[in-house]
Formats: sequence, structure tokens, C-alpha cells
Amino acid sequence: MFTRIDHIGVAVEDLDAAIKLYERNFEMELVHRETVESEGVEAVLLDVGDGHVELLAPLGPDTPVGKFIAKKGVGIHHVAYAVEDIDATLAQLKETGTRLIDEEARTGIRQSRVAFLHPAATGSVLTEIVEPAESH
Repeated sequence: MFTRIDHIGVAVEDLDAAIKLYERNFEMELVHRETVESEGVEAVLLDVGDGHVELLAPLGPDTPVGKFIAKKGVGIHHVAYAVEDIDATLAQLKETGTRLIDEEARTGIRQSRVAFLHPAATGSVLTEIVEPAESH
């Protein structure tokens, strides 16, 4: 079902400071920066092996990541797994009775197609599935 870990999402308050930390201390290369209005975040991807660390800074306190930081503080927000066909994966997950946040895929960073699984169905871990855009 999942082909690899696509990225680990990390909620941060100061995106530029977090980028400097990951570049300087962990020698990760910044490969993409984008504001994703539909998600209420400014996000960056830093390469690590075949995957990424995604740093997420909320655009405001009433966004999902803003609420997450207010409740739990900064830190790991979600784990994302790559899939080849997100529609087929969502259908398979629905068949197994897996509780979903997203019944249908939506557009994520770099024009990927994404959907979230409810933490109640994944051992309390917010889980994202990602069908990367063909160009990535």
C-alpha cells in the first residue's frame, strides 16, 4: 500500500529559524518553499535521503497547524507515506473501515495529491498519504 516514507511534517513557529537549524546542524538542503493557502501554512521541504522533512509554519492561530501548536507545542505534526494511486489507496482504506479525515484527495505542496487519516485509526499518529506530482 505505502511505497516509502515521503516526509515527516514538523510544526514550527519561526520558519526561517527552523530552516537555518536544519541546514546548519543537519546539512539538509532546502529544495522547495511554498505557501499553501488551503492548508493555512507556509511550508518548506528539506531533502533527507529519498524523503523530506517538511517544516510547517501556520499562517494564523485558527489554522490546523496554528491550533496544533497552541495545543501541543512545536514538534512532529505528522508522518506522510507515498502511494502510487491515492484514489485506489483511499478506496482500499475505506473498505477496511479505516477512519479518514479526507474522503477524497486534495492538492498539497508541489501539486501533490494528499489525504489525511484520522489519528484514532493510526495509533494516535496523524498520517498523510501522498501521491507526488509526476514532476517530483
